[in-house]
This record gives sequence, C-alpha cells and structure tokens, in this order.
Amino acid sequence: MHGLQFDPPEAFSRIRFVLVQPSHPGNVGATARAMRVMGLEELVLVDPRFPDVLSHPDAIAFASNAAGVLARARVYATLEEALAPVSFAVAVSASSREFGATPQTPSAAAREALRELSIDAVHQVAFVFGPERTGLSIESVGRCQAVTSIPTAPGYGSLNLAQAVQVMAYTLSCEVSTPIEPDLPWQGRLATHEAVERVFEHLERSMVAIGFIDPRHPKKLMPRLRRLLSRTRLEVEEVDILRGICTQIDRQAALLDKARRQP
Repeated sequence: MHGLQFDPPEAFSRIRFVLVQPSHPGNVGATARAMRVMGLEELVLVDPRFPDVLSHPDAIAFASNAAGVLARARVYATLEEALAPVSFAVAVSASSREFGATPQTPSAAAREALRELSIDAVHQVAFVFGPERTGLSIESVGRCQAVTSIPTAPGYGSLNLAQAVQVMAYTLSCEVSTPIEPDLPWQGRLATHEAVERVFEHLERSMVAIGFIDPRHPKKLMPRLRRLLSRTRLEVEEVDILRGICTQIDRQAALLDKARRQP
C-alpha cells in the first residue's frame, strides 16, 4: 500500500449508493468502478431501464475490475423498498426541489452521513442519484433527509451519473479523517426509513379519520408533514409514541362515528 491509499473504515460497509431508474448499463458499470476504488461496495438499483442491467456486457465492461460490486448489487421496484433499512438518506440533486431540505455541500453531507453511522453500529445511510436525463423527482427528494448538490461552473451543471458518484465517494473518503462532533443530538437508536414511512402513512389515515384532511383535496399538507418528519430525525421510541397516539385517535374516531350512526 502506498501513501495515498487508505483502508476503508467499517462504516463504509453501511453506506449504499442508490441509482433510481438508471438508463444506461455503461453508467451502472462505471458507478460500480467509482464506488469500488473508494472502498464502497453497496450498490442498489431502483427500477432500472434494463432488467438484466447487472449482467449487461456494457455494465461489465465499464465496471472493469469492480465486477464484484455488480454481482452483489440489489434491485428493487421502488425507492421506498431500497431505503427501508436506512436511517439517513441524502438526495444528490443538481437543483433544489420544493419541500426538500436545503442543499448542502458534498463535504457537509458526507460529514453528516458519517456522524449518523457513528451513533449506532446498526445505522445505515444512502446516497440517492436520479435518472440520467431528468434527475430525482420531487417525490424522491422528499423521501430523503438531506440534499446535496455538487458545485459546478455557471451555465453548465450537468455531470455524468458515474462522475457524480465518484465525487461523492471521494468526498466520503476525504471526510473519514474529520473528527466527529462530540455533541450528538440523539440519545437513542434512530428509526429506519421504513418505520418513519409507516408513521407518515398512519398519521395521514388518522387525520382523514378525524376530518382534519380531505383525501380528495390534500393540498400541500402531506409533503410539508413529510419534510417535518424527515427533519426531526425520529428515534425508535418516538416512532412507537407517535404510532400509539395515532392508534388512540383511530379508536376515538371510530367510537364517534359509531355514535353518530346510532338512531
């Protein structure tokens, strides 16, 4: 090992790079190579254009000696499934999206991700990249707790997918040596994306049950609540409390509805 190489920390095994609807097999292979050279090996694809993209000749060719990353990659139908075990997700987007978090620099996002991993050994984080042509949708950005944008020259901010992955992977490797801030704002284990999504869905049902929201005309309430839940970074115990509150609301709403129906 020469002086410029480094040993990837254990935390890197809990970082997944998620490609949403990638179109070009070559980009998937180049992404695998960009990850592998920085010691990152958790590649996840969401609804790729080609179902056999991981074995596509172009993907294998562009992966070079990182074929193992392709072999271990997982494919999911939805972003929600891909993020299910993750407690912190970063959307990599060239432009800000309504109701999304305020964009951070890649360095700031990398430090926050590494801090998340240091809180508990079971925490996982994800960096989410959108389709080559359109980037991430508003809905996809809304499912992430943070947003990062890679600074570019004015007038041309288009990076190739694998180039964007390489920038983020390299930034993570640079931030590994940065001391973790000692004053962490959490006391317990943070809830996974899946658990928070269940809270969000339960809260929506409960608000419909008590007439607080009209499901036919929800306006912008639910996206705002999603942003709120993402920003608060719920712990496991807090998720249980919120689900309990929603359950009690459902019970009371059912009792009131029953009373109204009685003659």
